[in-house]
Amino acid sequence: MRKKNGKTKNPKILVVTPEITYLPHRMSSMAAGLSAKAGGLADVSASLVAALFEMGADVHVAMPFYRRIFNFDQPDHLESKRHHYQSRLSQERLHFAQDRVFFYRDRVYSGYHGESMKMSLVFQREVINNIIPRVRPDLIHCNDWMTGLIPGYARQMGVPSLFTVHNIHTQKTSLENIENTGIDAAYFWKNLYFERAPYNYEESRSSNPVDVLASGIFASHFINTVSPTFLREIVDGVHDSFVPECIKWELANKYHAGCAIGILNAPDPDHDPETDPALSANFNADTMPNKKWHNKIAFQKAVGLYPDVRSPLFFWPSRLDPIQKGPELLSHILYKVIDRFWPQQPQFAFVANGEYQSVFKSIADHHSLQNHIAVMDFNDNLSRLGYAAADFILMPSRFEPCGLPQMIGPIYGSLPIVHDTGGLHDTVTHINTGHNSGNGFVFENYDTQGLLWAIDEAMEFYQQDKDLKNRQIQRIMREAKANFNHSNTADAYIKIYEQMLERPLVQWQPDEA
Repeated sequence: MRKKNGKTKNPKILVVTPEITYLPHRMSSMAAGLSAKAGGLADVSASLVAALFEMGADVHVAMPFYRRIFNFDQPDHLESKRHHYQSRLSQERLHFAQDRVFFYRDRVYSGYHGESMKMSLVFQREVINNIIPRVRPDLIHCNDWMTGLIPGYARQMGVPSLFTVHNIHTQKTSLENIENTGIDAAYFWKNLYFERAPYNYEESRSSNPVDVLASGIFASHFINTVSPTFLREIVDGVHDSFVPECIKWELANKYHAGCAIGILNAPDPDHDPETDPALSANFNADTMPNKKWHNKIAFQKAVGLYPDVRSPLFFWPSRLDPIQKGPELLSHILYKVIDRFWPQQPQFAFVANGEYQSVFKSIADHHSLQNHIAVMDFNDNLSRLGYAAADFILMPSRFEPCGLPQMIGPIYGSLPIVHDTGGLHDTVTHINTGHNSGNGFVFENYDTQGLLWAIDEAMEFYQQDKDLKNRQIQRIMREAKANFNHSNTADAYIKIYEQMLERPLVQWQPDEA
Protein backbone atom coordinates (compact mmCIF):
# COMPACT_ATOMS: atom_id res chain seq x y z
CA MET A 1 0.00 0.00 0.00
CA ARG A 2 1.70 3.16 -1.19
CA LYS A 3 1.57 6.31 0.95
CA LYS A 4 2.06 9.96 0.22
CA ASN A 5 2.58 12.48 3.00
CA GLY A 6 1.67 9.80 5.53
CA LYS A 7 -1.72 9.15 3.90
CA THR A 8 -2.84 6.18 1.85
CA LYS A 9 -2.52 6.93 -1.84
CA ASN A 10 -5.55 6.30 -4.04
CA PRO A 11 -4.78 3.11 -6.04
CA LYS A 12 -4.12 3.54 -9.75
CA ILE A 13 -6.37 1.46 -12.02
CA LEU A 14 -5.41 0.75 -15.66
CA VAL A 15 -8.30 -0.39 -17.87
CA VAL A 16 -7.01 -2.09 -21.03
CA THR A 17 -9.61 -2.32 -23.78
CA PRO A 18 -9.55 -2.62 -27.59
CA GLU A 19 -12.75 -0.53 -27.84
CA ILE A 20 -14.65 2.16 -25.92
CA THR A 21 -17.71 4.27 -26.66
CA TYR A 22 -16.81 7.52 -24.90
CA LEU A 23 -14.62 9.05 -22.19
CA PRO A 24 -15.44 11.75 -19.62
CA HIS A 25 -14.42 15.08 -21.16
CA ARG A 26 -12.52 16.15 -18.06
CA MET A 27 -10.50 12.96 -18.09
CA SER A 28 -8.44 13.82 -21.15
CA SER A 29 -7.87 16.67 -23.54
CA MET A 30 -8.29 14.09 -26.32
CA ALA A 31 -11.56 12.61 -25.00
CA ALA A 32 -13.94 14.37 -27.40
CA GLY A 33 -14.83 12.19 -30.38
CA LEU A 34 -12.91 9.10 -29.23
CA SER A 35 -15.38 6.35 -30.01
CA ALA A 36 -14.37 2.92 -31.32
CA LYS A 37 -17.14 0.37 -30.96
CA ALA A 38 -17.77 -3.14 -32.21
CA GLY A 39 -20.06 -4.41 -29.45
CA GLY A 40 -21.07 -4.31 -25.79
CA LEU A 41 -17.43 -4.26 -24.62
CA ALA A 42 -17.18 -0.63 -25.77
CA ASP A 43 -20.24 0.37 -23.75
CA VAL A 44 -19.28 -1.35 -20.51
CA SER A 45 -15.70 -0.02 -20.75
CA ALA A 46 -17.01 3.51 -21.16
CA SER A 47 -19.47 3.27 -18.27
CA LEU A 48 -16.92 1.75 -15.92
CA VAL A 49 -14.27 4.37 -16.70
CA ALA A 50 -16.81 7.18 -16.33
CA ALA A 51 -18.06 5.87 -12.98
CA LEU A 52 -14.52 5.45 -11.65
CA PHE A 53 -13.51 8.91 -12.80
CA GLU A 54 -16.58 10.62 -11.34
CA MET A 55 -16.01 9.00 -7.94
CA GLY A 56 -12.48 10.37 -7.92
CA ALA A 57 -10.58 7.16 -8.65
CA ASP A 58 -7.16 7.35 -10.28
CA VAL A 59 -8.30 5.55 -13.44
CA HIS A 60 -6.28 5.27 -16.65
CA VAL A 61 -7.21 3.79 -20.04
CA ALA A 62 -5.01 1.97 -22.56
CA MET A 63 -6.42 1.54 -26.07
CA PRO A 64 -5.26 1.45 -29.70
CA PHE A 65 -4.93 4.75 -31.57
CA TYR A 66 -7.51 4.24 -34.35
CA ARG A 67 -6.61 7.38 -36.22
CA ARG A 68 -9.16 7.03 -39.03
CA ILE A 69 -12.00 5.87 -36.76
CA PHE A 70 -11.31 8.85 -34.49
CA ASN A 71 -11.41 11.11 -37.57
CA PHE A 72 -7.87 12.34 -36.88
CA ASP A 73 -6.78 11.41 -40.39
CA GLN A 74 -7.84 14.70 -42.01
CA PRO A 75 -4.88 16.75 -43.30
CA ASP A 76 -6.24 20.04 -41.95
CA HIS A 77 -5.98 19.00 -38.30
CA LEU A 78 -4.01 15.74 -38.15
CA GLU A 79 -0.70 17.41 -37.35
CA SER A 80 -2.16 19.77 -34.77
CA LYS A 81 -4.01 16.93 -33.08
CA ARG A 82 -0.87 14.78 -33.04
CA HIS A 83 1.26 17.61 -31.66
CA HIS A 84 -1.37 18.42 -29.03
CA TYR A 85 -1.51 14.78 -27.98
CA GLN A 86 2.26 14.34 -27.78
CA SER A 87 2.77 17.57 -25.82
CA ARG A 88 0.24 16.57 -23.18
CA LEU A 89 1.04 12.87 -23.01
CA SER A 90 2.59 12.96 -19.53
CA GLN A 91 -0.48 14.67 -18.09
CA GLU A 92 -3.06 12.35 -19.62
CA ARG A 93 -5.04 9.45 -18.17
CA LEU A 94 -5.60 8.17 -21.71
CA HIS A 95 -2.71 6.12 -23.11
CA PHE A 96 -2.66 5.19 -26.79
CA ALA A 97 -0.98 2.16 -28.30
CA GLN A 98 0.44 3.72 -31.45
CA ASP A 99 1.32 1.69 -34.52
CA ARG A 100 0.42 2.01 -38.18
CA VAL A 101 -1.51 -1.28 -37.93
CA PHE A 102 -4.25 0.78 -36.19
CA PHE A 103 -3.96 4.08 -38.08
CA TYR A 104 -5.86 3.32 -41.29
CA ARG A 105 -8.54 0.97 -40.01
CA ASP A 106 -12.20 1.88 -40.43
CA ARG A 107 -13.46 -0.70 -37.92
CA VAL A 108 -12.16 -2.18 -34.67
CA TYR A 109 -11.77 -5.85 -35.62
CA SER A 110 -10.76 -7.63 -38.80
CA GLY A 111 -12.51 -10.58 -40.36
CA TYR A 112 -9.14 -12.18 -41.08
CA HIS A 113 -7.48 -14.39 -38.45
CA GLY A 114 -3.93 -13.30 -39.20
CA GLU A 115 -4.70 -9.59 -39.15
CA SER A 116 -6.69 -9.83 -35.90
CA MET A 117 -3.83 -11.65 -34.20
CA LYS A 118 -1.31 -9.10 -35.47
CA MET A 119 -3.42 -6.24 -34.09
CA SER A 120 -3.76 -8.02 -30.76
CA LEU A 121 -0.02 -8.63 -30.40
CA VAL A 122 0.92 -5.08 -31.40
CA PHE A 123 -1.61 -3.65 -28.94
CA GLN A 124 -0.31 -5.83 -26.11
CA ARG A 125 3.31 -5.04 -27.02
CA GLU A 126 2.65 -1.34 -26.57
CA VAL A 127 0.78 -1.89 -23.29
CA ILE A 128 3.48 -4.16 -21.84
CA ASN A 129 6.54 -2.27 -23.11
CA ASN A 130 5.41 1.34 -22.82
CA ILE A 131 2.10 1.98 -21.09
CA ILE A 132 2.40 -0.19 -17.97
CA PRO A 133 5.93 1.08 -17.15
CA ARG A 134 4.71 4.67 -17.61
CA VAL A 135 1.49 4.33 -15.59
CA ARG A 136 2.80 1.93 -12.91
CA PRO A 137 -0.73 0.74 -12.02
CA ASP A 138 -1.80 -0.91 -8.77
CA LEU A 139 -4.39 -3.01 -10.65
CA ILE A 140 -4.86 -3.88 -14.32
CA HIS A 141 -8.27 -4.67 -15.81
CA CYS A 142 -8.02 -6.51 -19.14
CA ASN A 143 -10.87 -7.20 -21.55
CA ASP A 144 -11.30 -10.18 -23.87
CA TRP A 145 -8.82 -12.23 -25.90
CA MET A 146 -7.21 -9.15 -27.46
CA THR A 147 -5.56 -8.50 -24.06
CA GLY A 148 -5.06 -12.13 -22.95
CA LEU A 149 -1.25 -12.04 -22.61
CA ILE A 150 -1.18 -9.04 -20.26
CA PRO A 151 -2.36 -10.87 -17.09
CA GLY A 152 0.62 -13.23 -17.43
CA TYR A 153 2.99 -10.26 -17.53
CA ALA A 154 1.13 -8.58 -14.66
CA ARG A 155 1.38 -11.70 -12.49
CA GLN A 156 5.13 -11.85 -13.10
CA MET A 157 5.35 -8.19 -12.08
CA GLY A 158 3.29 -8.80 -8.92
CA VAL A 159 0.44 -6.55 -10.07
CA PRO A 160 -3.11 -7.91 -9.52
CA SER A 161 -5.18 -8.25 -12.68
CA LEU A 162 -8.86 -8.70 -13.47
CA PHE A 163 -9.74 -10.36 -16.78
CA THR A 164 -13.23 -9.91 -18.23
CA VAL A 165 -14.45 -12.63 -20.60
CA HIS A 166 -16.96 -11.00 -22.97
CA ASN A 167 -17.24 -14.01 -25.28
CA ILE A 168 -15.69 -17.45 -25.67
CA HIS A 169 -13.99 -16.73 -29.01
CA THR A 170 -10.22 -17.19 -28.83
CA GLN A 171 -7.15 -17.39 -31.06
CA LYS A 172 -3.82 -19.17 -30.81
CA THR A 173 -0.28 -18.21 -31.76
CA SER A 174 3.26 -19.30 -31.00
CA LEU A 175 5.75 -17.94 -28.49
CA GLU A 176 8.00 -17.29 -31.45
CA ASN A 177 5.39 -15.08 -33.11
CA ILE A 178 4.73 -13.25 -29.84
CA GLU A 179 8.42 -12.53 -29.37
CA ASN A 180 8.93 -11.54 -33.00
CA THR A 181 6.29 -8.85 -32.43
CA GLY A 182 8.48 -7.32 -29.71
CA ILE A 183 7.06 -8.87 -26.52
CA ASP A 184 9.60 -10.47 -24.19
CA ALA A 185 7.47 -13.55 -23.55
CA ALA A 186 10.45 -15.45 -22.13
CA TYR A 187 10.03 -13.27 -19.02
CA PHE A 188 6.53 -14.59 -18.26
CA TRP A 189 6.06 -17.65 -20.50
CA LYS A 190 5.25 -19.92 -17.54
CA ASN A 191 2.11 -17.83 -16.89
CA LEU A 192 0.70 -18.57 -20.37
CA TYR A 193 -1.65 -21.38 -21.38
CA PHE A 194 -0.29 -23.74 -24.04
CA GLU A 195 -2.07 -26.24 -26.23
CA ARG A 196 -0.20 -28.98 -24.36
CA ALA A 197 1.86 -28.96 -21.18
CA PRO A 198 5.26 -27.50 -22.11
CA TYR A 199 8.40 -29.54 -21.49
CA ASN A 200 10.56 -26.40 -21.44
CA TYR A 201 10.73 -22.99 -23.06
CA GLU A 202 12.93 -24.02 -26.01
CA GLU A 203 10.84 -26.98 -27.19
CA SER A 204 7.59 -25.03 -26.89
CA ARG A 205 8.72 -21.77 -28.49
CA SER A 206 7.73 -22.63 -32.05
CA SER A 207 5.72 -25.86 -31.82
CA ASN A 208 3.34 -25.45 -28.87
CA PRO A 209 0.62 -22.83 -29.56
CA VAL A 210 -0.45 -20.36 -26.88
CA ASP A 211 -4.23 -19.94 -26.39
CA VAL A 212 -4.65 -16.20 -25.84
CA LEU A 213 -8.07 -16.21 -24.12
CA ALA A 214 -7.20 -19.20 -21.93
CA SER A 215 -3.94 -17.44 -20.97
CA GLY A 216 -5.86 -14.40 -19.75
CA ILE A 217 -8.16 -16.56 -17.62
CA PHE A 218 -5.30 -18.75 -16.35
CA ALA A 219 -2.91 -15.95 -15.34
CA SER A 220 -5.31 -13.33 -13.97
CA HIS A 221 -5.96 -13.05 -10.25
CA PHE A 222 -9.73 -12.69 -10.72
CA ILE A 223 -12.04 -13.12 -13.71
CA ASN A 224 -15.59 -12.26 -14.61
CA THR A 225 -17.98 -13.16 -17.38
CA VAL A 226 -20.70 -10.74 -18.50
CA SER A 227 -23.56 -12.70 -17.00
CA PRO A 228 -23.80 -14.90 -13.89
CA THR A 229 -25.78 -17.66 -15.60
CA PHE A 230 -23.41 -17.95 -18.58
CA LEU A 231 -20.53 -18.53 -16.16
CA ARG A 232 -22.42 -21.30 -14.34
CA GLU A 233 -23.51 -22.86 -17.65
CA ILE A 234 -19.91 -23.14 -18.83
CA VAL A 235 -18.72 -24.56 -15.51
CA ASP A 236 -21.59 -27.08 -15.49
CA GLY A 237 -20.83 -28.22 -19.06
CA VAL A 238 -24.07 -26.92 -20.63
CA HIS A 239 -22.18 -25.54 -23.63
CA ASP A 240 -19.53 -28.23 -24.06
CA SER A 241 -20.39 -28.57 -27.76
CA PHE A 242 -18.93 -25.15 -28.61
CA VAL A 243 -16.90 -23.94 -25.61
CA PRO A 244 -13.24 -25.02 -25.96
CA GLU A 245 -12.32 -27.48 -23.21
CA CYS A 246 -9.39 -25.36 -22.04
CA ILE A 247 -11.67 -22.33 -21.60
CA LYS A 248 -14.18 -24.39 -19.65
CA TRP A 249 -11.58 -25.84 -17.28
CA GLU A 250 -9.80 -22.57 -16.62
CA LEU A 251 -13.12 -20.80 -15.92
CA ALA A 252 -14.11 -23.70 -13.66
CA ASN A 253 -10.80 -23.50 -11.78
CA LYS A 254 -11.30 -19.81 -11.10
CA TYR A 255 -14.96 -20.36 -10.19
CA HIS A 256 -14.26 -23.12 -7.65
CA ALA A 257 -11.40 -21.09 -6.19
CA GLY A 258 -13.81 -18.22 -5.49
CA CYS A 259 -12.07 -16.00 -8.05
CA ALA A 260 -14.84 -15.73 -10.66
CA ILE A 261 -18.12 -13.86 -10.85
CA GLY A 262 -20.70 -12.82 -13.45
CA ILE A 263 -21.47 -9.13 -13.96
CA LEU A 264 -24.14 -8.10 -16.44
CA ASN A 265 -23.38 -5.49 -19.06
CA ALA A 266 -25.87 -2.67 -19.53
CA PRO A 267 -27.11 -0.65 -22.53
CA ASP A 268 -25.49 2.66 -23.29
CA PRO A 269 -27.40 5.49 -21.54
CA ASP A 270 -28.18 7.15 -24.87
CA HIS A 271 -30.63 4.30 -25.49
CA ASP A 272 -33.44 6.36 -23.99
CA PRO A 273 -36.73 6.87 -25.87
CA GLU A 274 -37.21 10.20 -24.10
CA THR A 275 -34.12 11.74 -25.73
CA ASP A 276 -33.09 9.44 -28.63
CA PRO A 277 -32.75 11.66 -31.75
CA ALA A 278 -33.35 8.68 -34.07
CA LEU A 279 -37.01 8.46 -33.05
CA SER A 280 -39.94 9.97 -34.91
CA ALA A 281 -41.57 10.84 -31.58
CA ASN A 282 -39.84 10.77 -28.20
CA PHE A 283 -41.69 9.31 -25.24
CA ASN A 284 -41.35 7.92 -21.74
CA ALA A 285 -43.38 5.44 -19.71
CA ASP A 286 -46.08 8.02 -19.02
CA THR A 287 -46.50 9.16 -22.63
CA MET A 288 -45.90 5.77 -24.28
CA PRO A 289 -49.58 5.00 -25.06
CA ASN A 290 -49.95 8.24 -27.04
CA LYS A 291 -46.51 8.50 -28.63
CA LYS A 292 -45.04 5.07 -29.37
CA TRP A 293 -47.33 4.42 -32.33
CA HIS A 294 -45.80 7.35 -34.26
CA ASN A 295 -42.54 5.40 -34.34
CA LYS A 296 -44.26 2.26 -35.59
CA ILE A 297 -45.68 4.08 -38.60
CA ALA A 298 -42.34 5.77 -39.33
CA PHE A 299 -40.45 2.49 -39.08
CA GLN A 300 -42.94 0.55 -41.20
CA LYS A 301 -42.58 3.13 -43.96
CA ALA A 302 -38.79 3.17 -43.64
CA VAL A 303 -38.42 -0.61 -44.13
CA GLY A 304 -41.21 -1.08 -46.69
CA LEU A 305 -43.89 -2.69 -44.51
CA TYR A 306 -47.54 -1.72 -44.79
CA PRO A 307 -48.10 1.14 -42.29
CA ASP A 308 -50.70 -0.01 -39.76
CA VAL A 309 -50.49 0.58 -36.00
CA ARG A 310 -52.75 -2.43 -35.40
CA SER A 311 -50.27 -4.93 -36.87
CA PRO A 312 -48.16 -6.65 -34.21
CA LEU A 313 -44.54 -5.87 -35.08
CA PHE A 314 -41.73 -8.34 -34.29
CA PHE A 315 -38.22 -6.85 -34.52
CA TRP A 316 -34.95 -8.78 -34.94
CA PRO A 317 -32.01 -6.53 -33.93
CA SER A 318 -29.13 -9.06 -33.58
CA ARG A 319 -26.84 -10.45 -36.27
CA LEU A 320 -28.40 -13.29 -38.26
CA ASP A 321 -25.94 -15.91 -37.05
CA PRO A 322 -27.26 -19.51 -36.89
CA ILE A 323 -24.40 -20.67 -34.66
CA GLN A 324 -25.47 -18.46 -31.76
CA LYS A 325 -28.51 -16.27 -32.41
CA GLY A 326 -31.16 -18.78 -33.54
CA PRO A 327 -32.48 -17.40 -36.86
CA GLU A 328 -32.88 -20.95 -38.16
CA LEU A 329 -35.62 -21.55 -35.56
CA LEU A 330 -37.64 -18.60 -36.83
CA SER A 331 -37.08 -19.45 -40.50
CA HIS A 332 -38.77 -22.85 -40.01
CA ILE A 333 -41.94 -21.35 -38.52
CA LEU A 334 -42.15 -17.84 -40.01
CA TYR A 335 -44.75 -18.64 -42.67
CA LYS A 336 -46.71 -20.71 -40.14
CA VAL A 337 -46.84 -17.82 -37.66
CA ILE A 338 -48.02 -15.33 -40.28
CA ASP A 339 -50.67 -17.78 -41.51
CA ARG A 340 -51.82 -18.62 -37.96
CA PHE A 341 -52.33 -14.97 -37.06
CA TRP A 342 -53.36 -13.71 -40.48
CA PRO A 343 -56.39 -11.76 -39.13
CA GLN A 344 -53.99 -9.71 -36.95
CA GLN A 345 -51.56 -9.12 -39.90
CA PRO A 346 -48.28 -9.71 -38.01
CA GLN A 347 -45.10 -8.14 -39.37
CA PHE A 348 -41.43 -9.17 -39.00
CA ALA A 349 -38.58 -6.72 -39.49
CA PHE A 350 -34.89 -7.66 -39.56
CA VAL A 351 -32.36 -4.83 -39.27
CA ALA A 352 -29.31 -7.06 -39.06
CA ASN A 353 -26.46 -8.46 -41.12
CA GLY A 354 -25.58 -12.14 -41.38
CA GLU A 355 -25.91 -15.21 -43.54
CA TYR A 356 -29.63 -15.70 -42.82
CA GLN A 357 -30.57 -12.43 -44.52
CA SER A 358 -30.95 -14.33 -47.79
CA VAL A 359 -33.12 -17.00 -46.14
CA PHE A 360 -35.69 -14.50 -44.88
CA LYS A 361 -35.67 -12.60 -48.17
CA SER A 362 -36.38 -15.89 -49.96
CA ILE A 363 -39.32 -16.63 -47.65
CA ALA A 364 -40.79 -13.18 -48.33
CA ASP A 365 -40.31 -13.56 -52.09
CA HIS A 366 -41.58 -17.15 -52.31
CA HIS A 367 -44.82 -16.38 -50.46
CA SER A 368 -45.22 -12.76 -51.70
CA LEU A 369 -45.05 -11.50 -48.10
CA GLN A 370 -43.12 -8.26 -48.68
CA ASN A 371 -45.79 -6.37 -46.69
CA HIS A 372 -45.15 -8.70 -43.75
CA ILE A 373 -41.38 -9.37 -43.87
CA ALA A 374 -38.68 -6.70 -44.21
CA VAL A 375 -34.95 -7.46 -44.27
CA MET A 376 -32.50 -4.57 -44.01
CA ASP A 377 -28.77 -4.18 -43.45
CA PHE A 378 -27.86 -3.02 -39.98
CA ASN A 379 -28.12 0.73 -39.47
CA ASP A 380 -27.90 2.22 -35.99
CA ASN A 381 -30.55 4.91 -36.44
CA LEU A 382 -32.95 2.50 -38.11
CA SER A 383 -32.33 -0.05 -35.35
CA ARG A 384 -33.10 2.54 -32.67
CA LEU A 385 -36.32 3.44 -34.44
CA GLY A 386 -37.10 -0.28 -34.60
CA TYR A 387 -36.81 -0.63 -30.82
CA ALA A 388 -39.26 2.25 -30.39
CA ALA A 389 -41.62 0.92 -33.05
CA ALA A 390 -41.76 -2.77 -32.21
CA ASP A 391 -44.14 -4.61 -29.97
CA PHE A 392 -41.72 -7.53 -29.52
CA ILE A 393 -37.97 -8.14 -29.74
CA LEU A 394 -36.89 -11.53 -31.09
CA MET A 395 -33.79 -13.03 -29.44
CA PRO A 396 -34.01 -16.84 -29.46
CA SER A 397 -30.26 -17.37 -28.94
CA ARG A 398 -28.82 -20.86 -28.55
CA PHE A 399 -26.37 -19.33 -26.03
CA GLU A 400 -25.83 -15.76 -24.88
CA PRO A 401 -22.82 -14.52 -22.86
CA CYS A 402 -24.84 -11.41 -21.97
CA GLY A 403 -26.83 -9.73 -24.73
CA LEU A 404 -28.07 -6.15 -24.89
CA PRO A 405 -31.15 -6.09 -27.18
CA GLN A 406 -33.26 -7.88 -24.55
CA MET A 407 -32.42 -5.02 -22.15
CA ILE A 408 -32.79 -2.20 -24.67
CA GLY A 409 -36.19 -3.39 -25.92
CA PRO A 410 -38.05 -3.03 -22.59
CA ILE A 411 -36.61 0.47 -22.11
CA TYR A 412 -38.41 1.39 -25.36
CA GLY A 413 -41.57 -0.51 -24.45
CA SER A 414 -40.85 -3.52 -26.70
CA LEU A 415 -41.05 -6.89 -24.96
CA PRO A 416 -38.38 -9.55 -25.60
CA ILE A 417 -39.03 -13.11 -26.76
CA VAL A 418 -36.03 -15.14 -25.64
CA HIS A 419 -34.58 -18.60 -25.08
CA ASP A 420 -33.87 -19.31 -21.41
CA THR A 421 -30.07 -19.18 -21.49
CA GLY A 422 -27.10 -17.14 -20.23
CA GLY A 423 -27.65 -13.41 -20.00
CA LEU A 424 -31.20 -13.81 -21.31
CA HIS A 425 -32.05 -15.89 -18.23
CA ASP A 426 -30.59 -13.17 -16.00
CA THR A 427 -32.56 -10.33 -17.58
CA VAL A 428 -35.91 -11.66 -18.84
CA THR A 429 -38.68 -13.35 -16.86
CA HIS A 430 -41.95 -14.60 -18.30
CA ILE A 431 -44.72 -12.07 -17.99
CA ASN A 432 -47.61 -12.72 -15.61
CA THR A 433 -50.24 -10.00 -15.83
CA GLY A 434 -52.15 -11.45 -12.89
CA HIS A 435 -49.16 -11.04 -10.61
CA ASN A 436 -47.99 -7.83 -12.27
CA SER A 437 -44.59 -9.38 -12.89
CA GLY A 438 -42.22 -10.34 -15.68
CA ASN A 439 -40.93 -8.42 -18.68
CA GLY A 440 -41.06 -10.77 -21.67
CA PHE A 441 -41.70 -14.25 -23.02
CA VAL A 442 -39.30 -17.09 -22.22
CA PHE A 443 -39.12 -20.57 -23.79
CA GLU A 444 -36.97 -23.32 -22.31
CA ASN A 445 -36.41 -25.87 -25.09
CA TYR A 446 -34.21 -24.67 -27.94
CA ASP A 447 -36.33 -25.79 -30.87
CA THR A 448 -38.99 -24.46 -33.22
CA GLN A 449 -41.85 -25.57 -30.97
CA GLY A 450 -40.36 -23.68 -28.05
CA LEU A 451 -40.09 -20.47 -30.07
CA LEU A 452 -43.58 -20.96 -31.53
CA TRP A 453 -45.00 -21.35 -28.01
CA ALA A 454 -43.35 -18.09 -26.92
CA ILE A 455 -44.71 -16.24 -29.97
CA ASP A 456 -48.18 -17.61 -29.19
CA GLU A 457 -47.80 -16.26 -25.64
CA ALA A 458 -46.74 -12.87 -27.02
CA MET A 459 -49.73 -12.74 -29.36
CA GLU A 460 -52.08 -13.63 -26.51
CA PHE A 461 -50.66 -10.68 -24.57
CA TYR A 462 -50.96 -8.43 -27.61
CA GLN A 463 -54.68 -9.13 -27.89
CA GLN A 464 -55.46 -8.34 -24.25
CA ASP A 465 -57.40 -5.32 -23.09
CA LYS A 466 -55.59 -2.17 -24.28
CA ASP A 467 -55.48 -0.47 -20.87
CA LEU A 468 -54.21 -3.60 -19.10
CA LYS A 469 -51.56 -4.09 -21.77
CA ASN A 470 -50.39 -0.47 -21.56
CA ARG A 471 -50.13 -0.62 -17.77
CA GLN A 472 -47.89 -3.68 -18.03
CA ILE A 473 -45.66 -2.10 -20.68
CA GLN A 474 -45.35 1.10 -18.63
CA ARG A 475 -44.35 -0.92 -15.57
CA ILE A 476 -41.77 -2.84 -17.61
CA MET A 477 -40.30 0.39 -19.05
CA ARG A 478 -39.83 1.89 -15.57
CA GLU A 479 -38.27 -1.29 -14.19
CA ALA A 480 -35.92 -1.62 -17.17
CA LYS A 481 -34.64 1.92 -16.80
CA ALA A 482 -33.98 1.33 -13.09
CA ASN A 483 -32.35 -2.10 -13.47
CA PHE A 484 -30.46 -2.00 -16.77
CA ASN A 485 -28.01 0.84 -16.29
CA HIS A 486 -24.28 1.37 -16.18
CA SER A 487 -24.28 2.59 -12.61
CA ASN A 488 -25.22 -0.88 -11.36
CA THR A 489 -22.61 -2.49 -13.63
CA ALA A 490 -19.84 -0.12 -12.54
CA ASP A 491 -20.68 -0.64 -8.86
CA ALA A 492 -20.17 -4.40 -9.29
CA TYR A 493 -16.75 -3.91 -10.89
CA ILE A 494 -15.70 -1.46 -8.19
CA LYS A 495 -16.52 -4.07 -5.52
CA ILE A 496 -14.20 -6.54 -7.27
CA TYR A 497 -11.43 -3.95 -7.41
CA GLU A 498 -11.79 -3.29 -3.70
CA GLN A 499 -11.77 -7.02 -2.95
CA MET A 500 -8.60 -7.51 -5.00
CA LEU A 501 -6.86 -4.51 -3.46
CA GLU A 502 -8.20 -5.36 0.02
CA ARG A 503 -9.05 -1.73 0.71
CA PRO A 504 -11.62 0.89 -0.34
CA LEU A 505 -10.98 2.22 -3.82
CA VAL A 506 -11.19 5.86 -2.73
CA GLN A 507 -9.83 6.88 0.66
CA TRP A 508 -12.34 9.45 1.81
CA GLN A 509 -11.05 11.88 4.46
CA PRO A 510 -13.50 12.55 7.36
CA ASP A 511 -14.53 16.14 7.98
CA GLU A 512 -12.37 17.84 10.56
CA ALA A 513 -14.10 18.66 13.82
